[in-house]
Amino acid sequence: MLTGDIVEAAKFIGAGLAMIGAAGAGVGIGLTVLGALQGMSRNPDYYGTILVNMILGIAFSEAIAIYCLVIAFLMMFVL
Repeated sequence: MLTGDIVEAAKFIGAGLAMIGAAGAGVGIGLTVLGALQGMSRNPDYYGTILVNMILGIAFSEAIAIYCLVIAFLMMFVL
């Protein structure tokens, strides 16, 4: 009886720890946008190029957060 409760608690703790990566992705997205906006303000001629690269960088950073979410769901509901 007690070991089942410990396993359930460990699942939730593990899922919470897995979501720490989402915080890192959020910081990465913020820094990406900050750098892109500074680059656009310093050189408006390259606005389109910088915008495309910024969107690609945000997509790659967001993929890490989605992976963290999938791992957290797997830990909570499958394992």
